[in-house]
Amino acid sequence: MSFLDRLDAIQQKKQSRLCVGLDPDPARFPSFLLGDHSLAASAMRFNAAIIEATAPFACAFKLNLAFYENFGREGPRVIEETLDRLPADTLAIADGKRADIGNSARFYAAATFKRHAFDACTISPYMGRDAVASFLDYEDKAVFVLARTTNASADALQKLEAGNGSERRPIYEHVAEQVSEWGADANSTVGLVAGATDPGALGRLRAACPELPFLVPGIGAQGGSVDDVLDAATPGPTLVNSSRSILYAGGRKCGRAAVFGTT
Repeated sequence: MSFLDRLDAIQQKKQSRLCVGLDPDPARFPSFLLGDHSLAASAMRFNAAIIEATAPFACAFKLNLAFYENFGREGPRVIEETLDRLPADTLAIADGKRADIGNSARFYAAATFKRHAFDACTISPYMGRDAVASFLDYEDKAVFVLARTTNASADALQKLEAGNGSERRPIYEHVAEQVSEWGADANSTVGLVAGATDPGALGRLRAACPELPFLVPGIGAQGGSVDDVLDAATPGPTLVNSSRSILYAGGRKCGRAAVFGTT
């Protein structure tokens, strides 16, 4: 079953578009989680609690790989144990924003889809199709290419206009056009990362790419609105990501009951 078919089936079942970002930051863990455990062990306990609490609503879980690399040699183990805990009716996204060519890209793709068996990943398009090609060979996987991101300085590049005459438009729209072409003959599903903080751009991208799946970060802590996203990005296939506003809703002083649902 293709990635898009799986995504549609899960979203229909759960009546949800939620993607939960699993970004374990020990500096923000509830105090009781730290104790005598290693940071990696605490991260695994934290992830397990979040997965259990959100599984009825989450269609996907997104792991920002930087948070796991921070655990050193234990990082890959935390990734594997986290993936093992994900319910069968969810998708796993590796958020590494990879960008390289040749053998480097080939091994990035193998690490993502073979070693760790993620269902999807994020890619930077700056080096062109060469940086994406190795990821496109994997059937039933998905590649989300950065188009319109949520960081404050993104406008300096992404909103630059390029092209002549009627073809003149922002760089992020040119990226979307390229991504559509890359996906035409790919084994993998190709989609876009399009941030919630610019609903106007999100709407233009959806108009240009009605069938591509969108991964939409920027809800909650970054100021994006769920209603704005749904208005701009749907009815096309859309995953709305939330990380910090879910993970750290209780703050560092919350107790076991708030995290684990126990008394």
